[in-house]
Amino acid sequence: MSAFSIPLSGLAASSDSLNVIANNLANLNTDGYKDESLSFSDVFNQLQGVSQNGDPIQFGSGVQVAGETSNTTNGTVSTTGVASNMALQGNGFFVVQDTANNETSYTRNGDFTVNSSGQLCTTGGELVMGYPATNGVVSTTSSLAPIDVNQAANIPASPTSTLTMDTNLDSAATTGTTFSSPITVYDSLGTSHVLTVNYTNTGANTWSYNVTIPAADVGGSTAQTVASGTMTFNASGDLSAVTDTTSGSTASTTSISGINITGLADGASDMSMTWNLAGSSGATTVTQQNSASATSSTSQNGYTVGALTGYSVLSDGTVEGQFSNNQTLALGQVAVASFANVQGLSQLGGSDVQATFASGAAVIGKAGAGGNGTITGGAVELSNVSLSSEFANMIVAQQTYDANAKVLTTMDQISQATVQLIS
Repeated sequence: MSAFSIPLSGLAASSDSLNVIANNLANLNTDGYKDESLSFSDVFNQLQGVSQNGDPIQFGSGVQVAGETSNTTNGTVSTTGVASNMALQGNGFFVVQDTANNETSYTRNGDFTVNSSGQLCTTGGELVMGYPATNGVVSTTSSLAPIDVNQAANIPASPTSTLTMDTNLDSAATTGTTFSSPITVYDSLGTSHVLTVNYTNTGANTWSYNVTIPAADVGGSTAQTVASGTMTFNASGDLSAVTDTTSGSTASTTSISGINITGLADGASDMSMTWNLAGSSGATTVTQQNSASATSSTSQNGYTVGALTGYSVLSDGTVEGQFSNNQTLALGQVAVASFANVQGLSQLGGSDVQATFASGAAVIGKAGAGGNGTITGGAVELSNVSLSSEFANMIVAQQTYDANAKVLTTMDQISQATVQLIS
């Protein structure tokens, strides 16, 4: 009987469904794995004739696998605390490259590590690709390259060019009262120098200032004055006038420029600094109020040489290095690939997929831009397989298999009975 092929196709379909369920359960703990399911369609119906009203009479010929679908919903993010790990949430895939054949593939498994060359890589040794950075500036127009987290083991020194001091001078101070406030600055070699700002009350609402650097720092016998002048305050305690009698540069209530240091003993370049007297809001940073003279905070933009102490991955994929001098520098930016048809990707194994004609070419971009998902550093995306759903699907597939097996057994019994009738 040709009808045996119908329950046999049902058995094969049920078996395929069980294989997919088994694979899902096997990958329950595979980072970045996406749950898969089969869809089925009927086989071409055979025309047996037409009814009295002209309707076709057709018998089905069984079932076949129509396609396989991946569930692309996000898996749970699990924090690992490992700096090289990444969890991609939303659309997209990490771009990885096989060093053996330079073949590019894509993955959601962000359980990355660092190889002996200091490059981010998968547990299988594939290099994680992204946009390179030069001196902390990421170039998104450059070709993709491996992300090297040791490329800048040291960050060079940067000399101080601006400084700010939040200082209050006591309005109740008598003439001749002096208040001193230190601030540390850095030269081009990264050597620190402690400047001292001496304020002296010269009368009502008026103070003189004198900025000095230690004699040893400039190879002299006495401290060198690098800036001096007067500050005048209004009835509200804000700066109303500033003069600079040392550098000859223009001074205002917002800044004193031309604070120059020459002849540094360590051989560093001459320094030229600006003292900011107003904050970002425009409020003066040096005030005169009826409170004890004090400096609440200081800041400057220079720093000494720094060694790389660690790194972290930001939400846009930027790999940000942290240095011993409290500076941060971009080491690169992880690229994210998206596809017009994710279901058209070809499974390679090892959590990798490859672009096909059906998926369309990869569109490479940044995380959090162009519809791409964002990245959580120090974490991985777990499998999105639901254990309860897979068990429910397994029961259905098993019952389907049993039902088709029963049909096959019944047909076999009928066939034997028919043969016995003839004999």
